[in-house]
Amino acid sequence: MSFLSPNRLKARAKSHMHLHVAFKPGAYGNSPRWSNIGQCVPVSRKAEESAQNHGTVYSPKFFTDLDPIPVAMRTWGGGDYWAYWVSDMLAPPLAATVSSVMSLGFTARETIPIVFFGFFIISFVITANGKIGATYNIPFPVIVRSMFGMFGSYPMIIIRSFVAAMWTAILCVQASAFLQNCIEAIWPSFKNFPNHLPESANITSAGLLCFFLYWIGQTALAFMPIKKLRILFLVKAVVVPPTFLALFIWAAVVTKGGGKLVTGKAKLTSTYMNTAYSALTGLNVIIGLFSSLAVNMPDFGRFSKNQMAGYHQFFALPIIGTLGSLTPIFLTSWYETHTGEFNWYMPAIIEAFDSRAAKFFVAFSFMLATIGNQIAAGTYPFSLDISGLSPRYIDRIRATAMISVFCVISNPWQIIKNASGFLAFLSGYSCLMGPLAGVMVCDYYVIKKQKLDIHELYKDRGIYWYTGGFNWRAFTAFIIGFAPLMPGFAKSIQPTLNVGGAWKIYTFAWMWGFVNSFLVYFVICKYISPPTETLVLDAVYPPQRGEETPESGEEEITEKTGTVLKAREVSPV
Repeated sequence: MSFLSPNRLKARAKSHMHLHVAFKPGAYGNSPRWSNIGQCVPVSRKAEESAQNHGTVYSPKFFTDLDPIPVAMRTWGGGDYWAYWVSDMLAPPLAATVSSVMSLGFTARETIPIVFFGFFIISFVITANGKIGATYNIPFPVIVRSMFGMFGSYPMIIIRSFVAAMWTAILCVQASAFLQNCIEAIWPSFKNFPNHLPESANITSAGLLCFFLYWIGQTALAFMPIKKLRILFLVKAVVVPPTFLALFIWAAVVTKGGGKLVTGKAKLTSTYMNTAYSALTGLNVIIGLFSSLAVNMPDFGRFSKNQMAGYHQFFALPIIGTLGSLTPIFLTSWYETHTGEFNWYMPAIIEAFDSRAAKFFVAFSFMLATIGNQIAAGTYPFSLDISGLSPRYIDRIRATAMISVFCVISNPWQIIKNASGFLAFLSGYSCLMGPLAGVMVCDYYVIKKQKLDIHELYKDRGIYWYTGGFNWRAFTAFIIGFAPLMPGFAKSIQPTLNVGGAWKIYTFAWMWGFVNSFLVYFVICKYISPPTETLVLDAVYPPQRGEETPESGEEEITEKTGTVLKAREVSPV
């Protein structure tokens, strides 16, 4: 592979021996801080000379980070987004989330409606924010500038990036457990691997060894350009969905219809929540699974060729998610029937398989699905967002190194030591994602009437500068949205903590945060302090199909490294 050639690796390593990284300022705005078309892909002098000797001209390649993506890259249609959802949904995070909802004491009768309505609610926000990216062809870090201000966007980017980093770390632990399943299926003696860690570590020596083995492989793949991983994603799309279907059919047949967790009655496990509040908690957990994607869906929506037209997008998530949830529901029920105990953790359920072949292939399939999820929905978006904060100092490679180190030092095995810890994590970050989504939807659709000026999103002291680079209105609404949820969050971590009735609103944290931030932001902008300077009469869009000038300005952009050209002089390439 050319990516692993010695000269290529040497060139890539050499470029990171300096404080600054090679990057290309974009064609928009008046400062490279706000506009860049990505980091240079380094190449050795020998490779460049070789290209010239063969009669070709070496052309540097860039990752399109902050500028609107070119028309040629806007290729996703409705079918592509449905395929994305199939790939993203049928994966271990869905299985873990659905099974953790069942840990509240619910059976399939309660869990399936909770799953459907949770995904149905969040799908509206995902589609709404995705359409912003599809309309202006820009990612989340740029869009959020119009809501929170140029500098105000930084805290929001960091919050969302932290959630992506935590998810990536947690999935590392789960995937390493799948790897351990595979090893034990091939060499059963590995089960006797000596453990030298205390019980309080919440991980065994064998588990820690598998964690680092998986972490090394996953990190190596994450460093590769995502286009080089096309075969990995193709294999995942071919292998994982049939595995989900086969497991569902097998579990339904073996349990003769599902077992007690499918046909039985609910038995609540909470010591302080009744059925209604337990159901709201489950609903919040399902929403929380994709609450992060609800704010950064523009990262994917910008690739749309038709501005995500059609109402079918609203139904992709609830339909695929609900059908996919049948597998973990029936598998969890099988485990309870087989062992007499409830277990929400998929690696532990796979460990109970009698067939070593089944244990290996199912665990391998789930590990493959986890790798794809980590890179496509965790490492890659994190790297793009963080590199956008300071493109002169952080590129995709350095950002990937940052998240890889974070996966180790964050001790993620402490979070998923039990179902309650995982529930607390999912509900916890939805406290922040709900208010953020509420401000975004209100600002774009209600206050600004879907009208943005694409050029002003890249300018120092432009119309989206607000006050010192911060929009105090958005931050006020954001804080009011999540602050009342903190006592409930504390109680979810320590159930014996007395916070009065404050825990009740925490059971529907995302919805509380979304609605309150939406309403507070609306009242401030409509009646107290309208942001008149940001309200434009006519929207200004990036070049659309048929408007761009082929190859225009390519030489000028290539020559300029310290200045930014006006957007109307050259097309954003």
